[in-house]
Amino acid sequence: MPDRGSAELAELLRDRGLRLTPQRQLVLDAVRQLEHATPEQVHAAVGEVNAGVNITTVYRTLELLEELGLVTHVHLSHGAPTYHDAATSRHVHLVCRNCETVTELEQSELAPLAERLLAERGFRMDLGHVALFGLCGGCT
Repeated sequence: MPDRGSAELAELLRDRGLRLTPQRQLVLDAVRQLEHATPEQVHAAVGEVNAGVNITTVYRTLELLEELGLVTHVHLSHGAPTYHDAATSRHVHLVCRNCETVTELEQSELAPLAERLLAERGFRMDLGHVALFGLCGGCT
């Protein structure tokens, strides 16, 4: 019996006239397993199960999964975007510039800043796409 994720993906694809392929399921499973992953990392994880899935398929599938609202991305460096499961709680990413570790911070921690920016500058902050760079406790 398929898990909730498979059934959800199959239904969303069917609604668009598309079908659930093994490659699409593998990409979604890899994103959920890896938690924060670039397309290249997703490709490597998928390749461990099915070496025939190419990187172009991974990129296209990630775009489709994001359109379907199943994954989301954030830019954590100058390189490729990092994808994660959209069902996880929305969070801010803390990125260590030295060891490249990514940890999470609840969005509520930045709520006072977001409110101040809105009140003082009329700027509405998108907390879903925030990444703060610095040095983690292990690297300082």
